[in-house]
Amino acid sequence: MKKRSSLPNNILILTSDSEESSFLKSLATDIGSVYLAPNLEKAIDLVSAISINVVIVDSAYGRYDRLRGLFKPLTSIIIMGSWRTELKTLAATWPVDRYVDISLTAEAKADADNFKRIAQTAMQHAQLLQEVEHLRLSLEENDVELQEAFHQIDQIKATVETAVVSELEKRIEMEAKYQGFRREKQKIEAILKNLYQANDVTMLLDIVYDIKDLVQSSGITMYIMDESDTTGKYLKPLVWDDSILSHTEFTKHIVLLDIQDFAAATAIAGHNIISANPSDDKRLSSRYLQHLKTSLDNILCVPIKQDREVIGVLEVYNKTVDGKIRPEGFTAEDENVLEQICEHIAIAINKLNLIQYDALTGLLRPDPFFDRVLQKLRGQTKRHQEEDSFSMVMGDVDWFKQYNDRNGHEAGNKLLRELAEILKSSTREGDILCRYGGEEFLFFLSCQNCGHESMLFTNRIRKNIENHYFDYQEFQPHRNLTMSFGITNFSRDRFGDPENITRRDLTLITGEADMALAEAKGKRRSGPMPEEIDEEEFPAKNKITVYLPKVAQDKTFPEAISDLNGAKEAPTLPQTPLPPLPQAALDKLKPSTKKEDKRKFPRHDISSYVLYKNGVDTKVVRALNMSLGGVKIVAQSSFDRGQSFELSLILGDRILECKGDVIYCVPANTNHGYFVSGVKFRDLSFNDWKALESYFDDMPEIAQKKAAH
Repeated sequence: MKKRSSLPNNILILTSDSEESSFLKSLATDIGSVYLAPNLEKAIDLVSAISINVVIVDSAYGRYDRLRGLFKPLTSIIIMGSWRTELKTLAATWPVDRYVDISLTAEAKADADNFKRIAQTAMQHAQLLQEVEHLRLSLEENDVELQEAFHQIDQIKATVETAVVSELEKRIEMEAKYQGFRREKQKIEAILKNLYQANDVTMLLDIVYDIKDLVQSSGITMYIMDESDTTGKYLKPLVWDDSILSHTEFTKHIVLLDIQDFAAATAIAGHNIISANPSDDKRLSSRYLQHLKTSLDNILCVPIKQDREVIGVLEVYNKTVDGKIRPEGFTAEDENVLEQICEHIAIAINKLNLIQYDALTGLLRPDPFFDRVLQKLRGQTKRHQEEDSFSMVMGDVDWFKQYNDRNGHEAGNKLLRELAEILKSSTREGDILCRYGGEEFLFFLSCQNCGHESMLFTNRIRKNIENHYFDYQEFQPHRNLTMSFGITNFSRDRFGDPENITRRDLTLITGEADMALAEAKGKRRSGPMPEEIDEEEFPAKNKITVYLPKVAQDKTFPEAISDLNGAKEAPTLPQTPLPPLPQAALDKLKPSTKKEDKRKFPRHDISSYVLYKNGVDTKVVRALNMSLGGVKIVAQSSFDRGQSFELSLILGDRILECKGDVIYCVPANTNHGYFVSGVKFRDLSFNDWKALESYFDDMPEIAQKKAAH
C-alpha cells in the first residue's frame, strides 16, 4: 500500500465569487494544491486533466444532479453557503456513500482554524479511500496469480521430485499467510470506517472490541486525558478491561501521572511501551494485579496523540494465538497497527470534541466550563458591564439510581440526552451550562438581580422537566421524573478584584450550590445525627433551595452579633442579656413535668448564651446545659413544639451556627415567668459536631482558668 504522502492532495474550489474563491484558496493552500474554477465548464477541464481529492463548491452548484458523474466516488465534497438549512438540504441530495460536509461562509471567515480542520478531515477521508482502492486492485491481481499458481502446482506434482513439490508447498504456505494479511487489512478498513462514522461516544467505544479482536488480545483499555485542581492531569478510563464504564466507576480506575504505572509512563513519555514479562517491571502497579479479570502476562501501551500532545492511551493485555497466551507477547506488527489506529482515534476524539464537551450530552465538561466562567467574570470587569450579580445553579435528577437500576444504563443515557436538550433550550444566550458529573448539571448565570432572576429561571427549568414525558417515568416515585436544584448567589464584591479569582474560588461557590441542592433533595448533612429522623421529615424532592451563608466559625462573638443584627460596628458582649434572675432561682429551674427530651449524648452544665433568630429578630437567651444532641434554654418566651430556629451557640470566644427544633417547652418552677425549652440540633455539620465535642472536652480546663483568674 502506498504511503499517504505519495498520494495526490489536490483541492478544487468551484465558485463564481472571485473574492470568496481567493479567501478559500488562502485557507486551503496549507492542505494541498488548490485549483480554481469559476464555472462548471472550467471544472470539467480541470477534472479531466488532474485527480481531485476535495471539492469546495458553492451552494449554487451543490446539488448532486448538477455534479453527477463529474467527480469520482473517492472525492470528498464540502458545500459552502450562507444558510445552514439550505446546506443540509443540498447535502441530503447526495448518495449516503459519498463523503459530504457543509460549512457556513461566515463561520469559515470567523474561525479559519475550524474550516481548515474540516478541509483536512475531508482530505484524509479521500486519501484513505484511495489507499483502500489501490489495495483492492492489488488484491484482485494477486488472486489471479494465486489461482494460476495452484493450477501449475497440480500439474507439477505429478511429474517433479518431492523436493520441488516441498518448495512449492512452502510457497503456498506463504500465500496462505498473505491471505491472512488480507483478512487483517479488511478488519483495519472496517475499524477505520467505523471511526470516521462515529457520531457519539458509544459508537467510538464499541470499536475497541474490534481492535481487541484484531490484535488477538484478551483485554483492552482506553483512557482519555483529564485534569482537576486537586490531582492535576490524570488518565480517565472510558473502557476498562473490556467494560465500558459508567460515571460512578471512573474514580475507581483513574491513573495519576506521578505514579509508577504502564499507562502513566506512556502518557508522560509519549512513546509505546511493550513488555513480554511485566512481572519484573516496576511499572506493574497494583491496579493491574487487583482489578484485571486475569493475570497480566504481557502488555502493549500506545499513546493517542493530537499533534504532539498526548490526549489518551490505548492499552491491550495478553497476546493470544489459538486461544493460548503467546509467551513472546505482542509483535512489532501489532505495535504498528495500534499506532495507525490511534492516529484515527485521535481524529474521532477531536471530531466529537471530547476534550471540551461531554460526548453523551453535548454539554461542556467541568474544566472548560470553569474556564469560561473565569473568562466571563474577568471580561465583564474590563468592559464595565452592568451585570455585577451572579448565580451558580446545580441540578440533580431525582431518584436517578432507581431509574437506572430498573431500566438499564442505555435508558439512563437516553434520559440524560433528553434532559440536556431541555436544559439547552431553556438557557439564555449569556448562560453557561455543563454536565458536572453523572446526573448532575451546573449553570452559571449573570444578571442585574440574580437573587430574583435565578429563582425564576431555575423554576422554569424545573417545570419544563416536570411537564415533559420521559420513557418509564410512571415507575418513578410520584409517577414522574423530576429534578431538584440548589442555587448560590454572589456578587463581584466577594472576590475583591475579579481579576484574581481562581478555580478554587469557583469550586467553593459550586460547593455552596451543592449544599443547597442537598437540602432540596432532603439529604442529611455529614456527621453524626443526634436523633433518628422519620422519613416524613425529609423535604420532598423536585424543589429549589437557595444557599444562605452561615456566620463564619472563626469570628468572635461581637463580630457575629454585628453580622446577625446588620450593624455597621460590632457591639460589645452584653453582660446581662436577660432580666435579672437570682442564682437560687437558676439552680431550681426545672420543667414542671417529668417529660424530658430524650438524648443520646451526655449533658454538660454550661453557663453560656444562645442566640436564636425568630423571624427577622435575633434574641439572646441563657443555656442551662448542652449536649452533642441539643441544648436546654431558659427564656421569658414560650415556644411551640416543632418550632424551628436558626441558632448561634456561644462557645467561649467562638460562635457555632446550626438549626434547632423545639421538642418541649414547659413553665419553670419559679415565679419569674420563665420557660424551660429543650431544643434539638439540626443540620449540624461534621466539623461543627467535632468543634462542639472539643469544647466539651476543654470545659474543665476553661473552668480552672476562670477560677484562677
